[in-house]
Formats: sequence, structure tokens, C-alpha cells
Amino acid sequence: MQGKIEKMPLTQLRRGVEARMDYLKSELIKMAYFKTPDGVQLYELTLTELEQIWENVRTRQAEKRKGVI
Repeated sequence: MQGKIEKMPLTQLRRGVEARMDYLKSELIKMAYFKTPDGVQLYELTLTELEQIWENVRTRQAEKRKGVI
């Protein structure tokens, strides 16, 4: 017998995605990142784009602290 997979209500999923996006936007703002190099505002980005930018900025700042850059 296969395991049963529960479906998450879309509203709950949407709230989770929005909460993660809000978190990433606030973290990026704390890191003085306000828009992409081509001028796109943070609120215009998708969750995937925000995740990628957040990871890149975080890595770059860590490298600066270590003196790599």
C-alpha cells in the first residue's frame, strides 16, 4: 500500500510563499540591496529570483568579510 500524500490547501501554500518572499525582501533590504542591476524592484521578483539573489548577495558579503574579494 502506498503512503497517502495530503494536499496542502492553496491558500496555505500561497501564504507560505508570500511569507518567504517577505522574509527574503526584508533580508535583502538589510543587506542594502534594493533592486537588480537592471532596475527591477524587489517586489517585482518571483520567489525563485529572490532566493537566487539572496544567496548570491549573502555569499558575496561573506567573501568580503573573509577578504576573498
